[in-house]
Amino acid sequence: MNEEIITLKHGEGTKASYNLIREVFLKKLSNPILAQLTDAATIGKFVYSCDSFTVDPIFFPGSDIGKLSVFGTVNDICVSGGIPKYLSLAMIVEEGFLKSDLIRIVNSINLASRISKVDIVSGDFKVVERGKADKIFISTSGIGEKIQNANPSFKNIKNKDKIIVTGSIGEHGISVMLSRKKIFEFNIKSDCQSLKKLVTSLWMKFPQINFMRDPTRGGIASVLNEIYLGSKKGIRIFEENIPVRRDVKAACEILGIDPYYLACEGRAVLIVPDKISRKVLNFLKKTSKSASIIGEIDDNVKGVVLETVSGGERILDFSHSFNLPRIC
Repeated sequence: MNEEIITLKHGEGTKASYNLIREVFLKKLSNPILAQLTDAATIGKFVYSCDSFTVDPIFFPGSDIGKLSVFGTVNDICVSGGIPKYLSLAMIVEEGFLKSDLIRIVNSINLASRISKVDIVSGDFKVVERGKADKIFISTSGIGEKIQNANPSFKNIKNKDKIIVTGSIGEHGISVMLSRKKIFEFNIKSDCQSLKKLVTSLWMKFPQINFMRDPTRGGIASVLNEIYLGSKKGIRIFEENIPVRRDVKAACEILGIDPYYLACEGRAVLIVPDKISRKVLNFLKKTSKSASIIGEIDDNVKGVVLETVSGGERILDFSHSFNLPRIC
């Protein structure tokens, strides 16, 4: 009898990841809060989230594992309708790790926390034997104040709602991959940044926003499929409207990677009522020229349907394999 084993694809935002979460964690740990499968848990007046970071390489163009560990948890709280206030920080470091690199990472954590206006209030530090880890793993947990009237939920999503992405996609994923492989010369930096200022302003001005999520592991393709499965509402997106920079697109073509599955670390996907979609987009355009309405909720389709530039259609499913392990 062959027993299924855990593989890299279970941790990379693939269909296997989604199934594992439902078949193991939800089945054994289910409760009303966890069952919502949001990026952060809303508990009364507070929003709480946690995340772990294992990226290779740990320093990459535009960012590093330190900034990533702060911005990742901050952004999860923001898109879930909270204002991040406090973080905990835990590190597992491999014996032989350079103290200079540790200081560099802690400096990045300090800078990211000041940018996000959060305090690191608790932490832990462990060292394991040489060869028992890969340089450094970081975990952060965060808590924030719930924004009044912000209520992101799959249940809010309705037919004809518009789907907006706050900026161009794929820069983080392709930056890490190119830095790892060192085979092509592209000047592409990660989009890793704090969403706190932008997203807090969005919630304050447009509390009617129905849902929000940041497209990290698995990119916008995985997020859209999670929205479809969570809301039971079909999704139609338009290829010509999806913002992908030319250099990102060129690098993806060379590497054979679909940009829709690339992780972003400074973008959000919004589901907004049709009647306010243009106002939301115009608001975003003030700070992000590449923000775009990329599609809509469509009760006439099942799953996530991508309408191509040529006028054809294809299903944009979860990835069933992994292209980019150890990406965030």
